[in-house]
Amino acid sequence: MAGGRIPDSFIQDLLSRIDIVEVVGSRVELKRAGREYKGLSPFTNEKSPSFFVNPAKQMFFDFSSGKNGTAITFLMENDRLSFVEAVEELAKRAGVEVPREGGNEVSRLVLDGPLDALAVAEKFYRSQLKTHAPAIDYLKKRGLDGETAKIFNVGFAPESWDALTRLFPEADGQRQHALDAGLLIERDGGGGAYDRFRNRVMFPIRDTRGRTIGFGGRTLANDPAKYLNSPETPLFHKGRNLFGLFEAKQSTKTELPYLLVVEGYMDVVMLAQHGIRNAVATLGTATTREHLILLFKSTRRAVFCFDGDRAGRSAAWRALEQALPEVFDDRECRFMFLPDGHDPDSLVQEIGEAAFRALIDKAQPLSDFLLDELLKQVNLATREGRARLPGLARPHLEKLRDGGLRTLIVEEIARLTRLGRSDIETELAAKPKPVSATIPGNERPRTETPGSRPVKRALQLLLEQPGMALEVKHLRQLELLKQPGIEVLVEAIEFFAEAPEASAAQLIEAWRGTAKGSAVERVGRQPIDLDEIGIKAEFRDSIALLSRRALRERAQVLFDLASNRALSPAENREMEDIVWQLAGGDLS
Repeated sequence: MAGGRIPDSFIQDLLSRIDIVEVVGSRVELKRAGREYKGLSPFTNEKSPSFFVNPAKQMFFDFSSGKNGTAITFLMENDRLSFVEAVEELAKRAGVEVPREGGNEVSRLVLDGPLDALAVAEKFYRSQLKTHAPAIDYLKKRGLDGETAKIFNVGFAPESWDALTRLFPEADGQRQHALDAGLLIERDGGGGAYDRFRNRVMFPIRDTRGRTIGFGGRTLANDPAKYLNSPETPLFHKGRNLFGLFEAKQSTKTELPYLLVVEGYMDVVMLAQHGIRNAVATLGTATTREHLILLFKSTRRAVFCFDGDRAGRSAAWRALEQALPEVFDDRECRFMFLPDGHDPDSLVQEIGEAAFRALIDKAQPLSDFLLDELLKQVNLATREGRARLPGLARPHLEKLRDGGLRTLIVEEIARLTRLGRSDIETELAAKPKPVSATIPGNERPRTETPGSRPVKRALQLLLEQPGMALEVKHLRQLELLKQPGIEVLVEAIEFFAEAPEASAAQLIEAWRGTAKGSAVERVGRQPIDLDEIGIKAEFRDSIALLSRRALRERAQVLFDLASNRALSPAENREMEDIVWQLAGGDLS
């Protein structure tokens, strides 16, 4: 960084762009305390929390050490940074560069950065919606009124390759800011840029300060990618942000009683239109630990809302696994499953606000959902089945912190298995047998199981032609497969389905520093001696093979259930569907 004084105006603007709760919360465990957040002082060894962060003032107060100040002060004290280093760290977080003064001149980056480009794009998309009748008709058909569209700043990206690009000339780096924000895509060979979003209804994604950091776009054409999100940028990480959180927090001056987590933009928007203003949506990805941390900064209760089918319950289970380490003290997670054929958008329009709220009130507690899913895998009528339950529960209970919830779950397992609690605790404390790594590319040849090879091969092929992810029709089916590496393959397919123009390098960069990122990098280094047609054919075959395995595994579970009790109507329908698919249905 060149020398020179950092302008005061930049520092003021920088502090307006960052959220001290996010900065401090990334280093200190904070809990909501009225309008503030509290935690244990990072500067002393106190036992009772006397460290407070005030989001309205954007300041921290530590009554234990006597320290207080802004986000810059906090980084200087906690991270032992100089003033300049702290400013540079915050500027990096905000996605802007630090200007310097030299004599009477100020070097040119003032704040015409990616955030400003996103603000320009949002204004442009909103203006386009007002004049585009098909987009207006689509939203009216979906039941959306103008007032709700205004609350969420819904817009429209015209069907043009350069409508937005023309607003960002190359002079003064303006176009580069739009590229950095993920709004534009650079043409191969450096021959200009073009619009990322075309012919789509646009939903701005805001951070907790209300700044637009990305977009989600719903196509109005027959596009395989129905929804398209902004790519990962320094400002936007889909695993760390939630659509609608800012709007939910703006809807009340008190702490939110709960946050309802749904899957789609229109779900959030339509629930808000019907008076349920505290809904948020994950951004085309599975629930992450970062999502849970973000949720519990705003409420003490998270209610996850999923479809009631097999795919919905699979997604709920993944959310539960992420939630376990974050549920402690007065935090609570519940799970709500919708009737067949409905999503939150359609259901709230059919039954209304009061009936929908009644369903939220009946949502299943995390402990009940956990035990119900585990009980599906055992037969409590046999001694062997009862003996298996503690072992199945062990990996999940290990994620829970010691406390009342864990104690109650252990007591319920003791009741179900007819064992003493001390016996259960002994079983839970037993060390499980070591297993081989479950990430493809991480296995040594002598430990690689035959069943893992199609998973690894499918991933290897996908890295060659990421656009093939759009051809995978039964992704939720693959999630159910108990196969090493399947979660990595599914997440890679999800990544490329959302950004089919992305490359393997972008996936590796997005997963940099993680075990799965290193594994994908190793898999990607292995050459494939196939032409384009051969790659596509083998990929389809690999996915079909894995899908058949998943179906057979599920069928076996249902057969085992049927030997002990009558299957429910939904389970019978599921069995019929499995039989049809195995007899020749499309498994790609």
